[in-house]
Amino acid sequence: MGTCLIISGGDYSPLPSFISYDYVIACDLGYEHSVRMGIKPDMMVSDFDSLDREKFPSDEIPLLEFPVRKDDSDTMLAIKHALKEGFDHIIIACALGGRLDHTIANIQSMAYVADNGGICEIYGGKEYLRTFTGGELSLKKREGFSLSLFSISEKCSGVSITGSAYDCENVTMTNTFPLGISNYWVEDEVILRMKDGIMLISESSYK
Repeated sequence: MGTCLIISGGDYSPLPSFISYDYVIACDLGYEHSVRMGIKPDMMVSDFDSLDREKFPSDEIPLLEFPVRKDDSDTMLAIKHALKEGFDHIIIACALGGRLDHTIANIQSMAYVADNGGICEIYGGKEYLRTFTGGELSLKKREGFSLSLFSISEKCSGVSITGSAYDCENVTMTNTFPLGISNYWVEDEVILRMKDGIMLISESSYK
C-alpha cells in the first residue's frame, strides 16, 4: 500500500506542490526531469536510449537496466515494479506531450494499473488524467477546465453523472465512441457513479 511517483520521459511539466508520495522511480530521460524537479529517485528504470549514461549517478541510485529491444516501455516496467512492491496508487509525471505513440502507451499503462487493482493519475501541466473503476466519485469544480470521460476498457456500464452540463443516468460507454468528451461543471462538484469498467477521467485547461 502507498503511493509511487513515476517520472517519465515525456514533455517536462512541474509537479504540483500538493502531491505527496512514498517512493520515486525515474524512467530513462525522466531522470533529467527529476533533477530539474529537485527530486532524488529511489530507483531508476532505463534502457538508456534517451538518457546519456554518463549523466546517471549509478553509485547513488539503484538501477534496473533493460535492453532497448523489449516488449515493455520504460514507464510500464516502472509500473510493474511499483505494483510488485505493493504500491496501489501510482502518479506519473512528465508522461504527456512529445511523441503521440508514447502518450497513448502511457494511457494504456494507466488501464494496466487499474486492471491490477490500483489507481493511476497523470499530471501534465494543463492536463490531469486519472482512472476510475466504479462506485461513486466526487469531482470538484475547476474553473477553466473541461471534463471528459472515456471508457478505456471495452465498456463502462451503469454510468451516471450529476452536476454537469450533460448529465446522464445509467448509460453504457464503449471504447469505440467518445460519448463523454467536453463536458463541464454547472455545480460545485460533479458526482460520477459507475457499476463496471475502467474509465479515464480527463480534466483539460482551455485557457
